[in-house]
Amino acid sequence: MKAWRVVLAVTFLLLSGCLVTFKDPIPADQAAPVALLGKWSSKDAWGEALYLEISRDGQNRYQAVSYPKGKKSQRQAYPFTVSRHGSRWYLSAPVPDKYGGHYAIAGFELTDNQELVVYSLDLERFKLILDQRMMSGDTFETDDGDGAFISSPLPQVFAYLDDPANSDVFVEAARYQRRTSK
Repeated sequence: MKAWRVVLAVTFLLLSGCLVTFKDPIPADQAAPVALLGKWSSKDAWGEALYLEISRDGQNRYQAVSYPKGKKSQRQAYPFTVSRHGSRWYLSAPVPDKYGGHYAIAGFELTDNQELVVYSLDLERFKLILDQRMMSGDTFETDDGDGAFISSPLPQVFAYLDDPANSDVFVEAARYQRRTSK
């Protein structure tokens, strides 16, 4: 499977080839934690520095801008919304049509060590979920890899994701450190 690299900045989803998409986005009815906003840095799979800047983009709407170090001309901006369910934070962002369209959902946490950790969803687990008819949807293929489209309503999706028994559906996708001003 080819590498699928839409650095959905706050998805930040530095996914490795596979994607789970959802019919509906997270509604813009919750504010993100203030600590999420600001400048972050990480390294990609090749050891190159990546920068991420997260800012407000309206009422409970946010934007993540991602670019490699020294290459601001390669900036990519991604709008997203957030939601907190219990102890978990989630974000959703639109996905380009060539990757199935709809919306990606990722988990994230802000650690005591000034880190932003982003979790993608395990495609293989969601394929099983679809096979077992625990949620509605279908699988799809793109030139860059496989995916799963989940058409179940968000309350059903979050009931599954929020259940501690299903915590292994989350896979660490990226880890960012807070950047000091420069």
